[in-house]
Amino acid sequence: MDGKVKEQKRHQQKHSGPKSERKKARKLGDAVEEENERKRNPKAFAVQSAVRMAKTFHRTQDLKTKKHHIPHVDRSPLEPPPIVVVVVGPPKVGKTTLIRCLIKNFTRQKLGDIRGPVTIVSGKKRRLTFIECNNDINTMIDLAKVADLVLMLIDASFGFEMETFEFLNICQVHGFPRIMGVLTHLDSFKNNKALRTTKKVLKHRFWTEVYQGAKLFYLSGMVYGEYQAQEVKNLGRFISVIKFRPLTWQTSHPYVFADRMEDLTDPETMRVDPKCDRTVSLYGYLRGTYLKKHTQIHIPGVGDFSVADVGFLPDPCPLPDTKRKRTLNEKERLLYAPMSGVGGVVYDKDAVYIDLPSSHVNQEQEELRPTAELVRSLIDTHATLDAKMAASKVSLFRGSATITDTDVEDQQLVTAAPQLDQLSDPTATRERRKMIFADDGEDGDEEDDTEEEEDADGNSEEECDEEEEDEEEELDTTEVDPVSVLIKRARASSEKPSGKPSHAKCVKPGGGLKMPIAGGKPTLSEAPAFADSEDDLELGKEDLRPDKSKTHRADAIDCSRFHADGLHNWDLEEMRNSIADCFVTGKWEEWQDAATLLKADENLYGDFEDLETGEVHEGEEQKQGNQTEADGEDEKEDEKVDVKVDDETQKKNKRMEKKRRLKERFDAEYDDGDATYFDDLKEEMQIQADLNRTEFESMDDVTRVQYEGFRPGMYVRLEIAALPCEFVANFDPHYPIILGGLGSSEGNVGYLQMRLKKHRWYQRILKTRDPLIVSLGWRRFQAMPLYHIEDHNGRHRLLKYTPQHMHCGASIWGPITPQGSGFLAVQSVSETKANFRIAATGVVLELDKSVTLVKKLKLIGYPYKIYKNTSFIKGMFNTMLEVAKFEGASLRTVSGVRGQIKKALSTPAGAYRATFEDRLLMSDIVFLRTWYPVAVPQLYNPVTSLLLPIGQKEQWSGMRTVGKLKHDLGIHYKPKTDSLYKPVVRTPRHFNRLNIPRQLQKALPFKSKPKQDQAKGKTPRDLLRPAVVREPHERKVAALLDALSTVHSYKRKKARGAQRAKHKDFLQHKDKQEVEKFKRQKEAKKKLYRMMGQQETKSQRSSLKGASQDGK
Repeated sequence: MDGKVKEQKRHQQKHSGPKSERKKARKLGDAVEEENERKRNPKAFAVQSAVRMAKTFHRTQDLKTKKHHIPHVDRSPLEPPPIVVVVVGPPKVGKTTLIRCLIKNFTRQKLGDIRGPVTIVSGKKRRLTFIECNNDINTMIDLAKVADLVLMLIDASFGFEMETFEFLNICQVHGFPRIMGVLTHLDSFKNNKALRTTKKVLKHRFWTEVYQGAKLFYLSGMVYGEYQAQEVKNLGRFISVIKFRPLTWQTSHPYVFADRMEDLTDPETMRVDPKCDRTVSLYGYLRGTYLKKHTQIHIPGVGDFSVADVGFLPDPCPLPDTKRKRTLNEKERLLYAPMSGVGGVVYDKDAVYIDLPSSHVNQEQEELRPTAELVRSLIDTHATLDAKMAASKVSLFRGSATITDTDVEDQQLVTAAPQLDQLSDPTATRERRKMIFADDGEDGDEEDDTEEEEDADGNSEEECDEEEEDEEEELDTTEVDPVSVLIKRARASSEKPSGKPSHAKCVKPGGGLKMPIAGGKPTLSEAPAFADSEDDLELGKEDLRPDKSKTHRADAIDCSRFHADGLHNWDLEEMRNSIADCFVTGKWEEWQDAATLLKADENLYGDFEDLETGEVHEGEEQKQGNQTEADGEDEKEDEKVDVKVDDETQKKNKRMEKKRRLKERFDAEYDDGDATYFDDLKEEMQIQADLNRTEFESMDDVTRVQYEGFRPGMYVRLEIAALPCEFVANFDPHYPIILGGLGSSEGNVGYLQMRLKKHRWYQRILKTRDPLIVSLGWRRFQAMPLYHIEDHNGRHRLLKYTPQHMHCGASIWGPITPQGSGFLAVQSVSETKANFRIAATGVVLELDKSVTLVKKLKLIGYPYKIYKNTSFIKGMFNTMLEVAKFEGASLRTVSGVRGQIKKALSTPAGAYRATFEDRLLMSDIVFLRTWYPVAVPQLYNPVTSLLLPIGQKEQWSGMRTVGKLKHDLGIHYKPKTDSLYKPVVRTPRHFNRLNIPRQLQKALPFKSKPKQDQAKGKTPRDLLRPAVVREPHERKVAALLDALSTVHSYKRKKARGAQRAKHKDFLQHKDKQEVEKFKRQKEAKKKLYRMMGQQETKSQRSSLKGASQDGK
């Protein structure tokens, strides 16, 4: 054996089979048996201790109460905006790959270059907007304010990095969103034990930062450049069903996370002045609260602006429950990423934007296709779309006569000509135009309605051709709409260079009319499952797969034929009864029966005469009068029976409804149940939420917007004028554009009083008047804070530096922000240091200038005349007026003598008379401690990082500190000579002798009386010990004696050590003897006790034996 021990196979517990079934039955039997015992003997299961029961009850209630949150009114709209999912992590940790895999998991599509936000549909009632957060502190701050869910990627092979903790601190300040951790690079571990240990350490550290039990996912490895599908699927399930807690700042402010930007500036103005301000329209879903028109907004990284125009557009990425179509373009609708190039043609309210691939833009002139020529002709056109449509001609079939607009008007068709809707879908991927009909509100044939319903359900008979020649012929026959021609040819040309055949897709616009669009394969089978829960994710996949037996019909030669799925035998009574309710005479709903409604109509309108046949139809009243006719009587009796049955059914339903209402009223009055104050509060909030929803529910969107503003969840278009030209010229989609709405007073700038604490991980302390970059509300700006602390008397004393481990006050000049708003501060956004970058955090306290900051000021003076306790001081003031302001102020000397200013003197200027506790000396220094008010510097410098050129947006630098300036300019600090530390040289002072009067000496006790000690004189010379000078022989003898004494002392020391060791051995030997003696004594005692016990037992037996013999 080579030392390896074969690992035994672990026992796998069975979950199915006979043995497992027996175990389950045994468990159920035990539970039933325990319940029976509880019923048979209830006293055995009664409460044993009232105290323990009370403790258990209190513990249960505490656990329930801990789960309670303060209930808020649910202001979320019926169609909520997409959830913002921010993917955060250090560079090279796998953020882009994870977004790609999640998009593929939800939409079955691969997205190459991810630029800007990507919106997808993840479930029946949920959409997601993914955005990647780069390693820029500005981007991290902006995305933390709008994030609903944060996917925090951590490189397990490296561990936590500083960016992770920085983003967590940013989230803690601006409202903590839901955070889920994702561990990557787990395939770099070759040892399973090291992998488990690393997972455990990272998990517990992550729990410490977020909360105990926070979700942490593991992405074990990559397959062909992507994460494993099952792991991504599990992550997507949690994202699809996670719930969110509303954040205060987000729910109280409207904001738009822009996903598209268009420049609307007049080209002529740009040609004359390239640096002119631009007019830009920004698009995105409205979040937060309601947005009013002409609201002031702030774009982080740009500045404050007023909205020139705002309007709502159709949802470019609608939820499946609002639009239940299952057509070929459903795949494109599930993914909306205009900045990433998904979507070729985009409709705006007043323009059409066409995005052609780069391969078509860079073609040579000799290789120009008809598509490019058509695009150029469309750009150079001078006629409007309506004029072209009026002058166009349509040919329904090949070789047939053309139809003009006048012909259509003459024929007075029920359905009018299609027109382009002004509020068409701006960025739908495949849906080019929304067809509307002018006579939708008028009377129309039922056949048209049924055809539209069939089109909406995907059962249309209209098919599309496959061949390219047919596509060109269709383009020729659809000259009525040049834009649709452009779309078709652009799509067709975009597919041809790839070498794949171009198939025509049927795309259904909103009006039920189909338009053939070239390009791509049929993708109905790729549509993802919509999921609101984990089970729905599994169930939805099978429903979206098309029937493969029917896919060949669109490619057939004669695609106009209708192939029936199967023929039914209509001679059978069952088949006829199955469609009986589909006709006018059927029963459409439970409360709508054709016979009852017709009877009511007859009762209402009475009798009438058919003019064609001459037959007279009588009403109910007339029939009751004409009971003589036999046929009329029979019909009346049958109808009476039907009406009677219907009346009984209605009466029964009314009685049941009345009983139900009475029972609900009785339950509400008498059955309180376990309802608590918390339940009542939640019910009150729910009632308010229902009232908010139903108030404007019946209005259309255009009217509703005028009352309540644009509600969250709408896709809005905001037009902003006077934007800097650098915003458009240096636009980079990798950096988020957030339009944060401001309150009524948040657009003003004023004084802010804040409570601040230096972050404990930031290595340097902060100095007053050093500029800091503050993130407060939507804004990022630079300010010069003054730090102060409140004394016990309410004075706000200025501090030169922030305290080390304490909170302090800070006053800045900045935008007005509501009280209680959190903020954070960094010293620089352009430096990527290895150390922690968050310098301080805090909260806003007050919004006014009521706090006066004061700085300590010492005024120094010198006495020039001294009269006992009165002195004349000079050098402290310059004029008599200054002295008059400080009359009565407290003085103090360096030696600690206290005094007070009395009155100013005429000469010299600034001198005054003061009194002190004791007489001063001419060498004393007198100082007056005063407090000088300090003004807050009015510096408000917004961080305009989005205006910098591409590649330099992380290098914004504002005002530099004094230390930074001196370092950059190479200026060395020259300290003041008076501020340098010097050795203190104190001249010795001679004090006079203390003289005590004789009378006082007599009154003093003996202990305190001065002793009259005579000074000791010099010792006489004869008493001094003479010095002894040894001879050489005496020195030798003394040296010998010293050596002998040294040897003797060494021998004594050695002998003492040996004796000590010998005594130690003796003590150990003695201890052993004692232990052995104790053992012998113990054995002897045991032996003695044993003998005594045997003797006693023997005597007892003998006594019992004698007693028995006496009894005989």
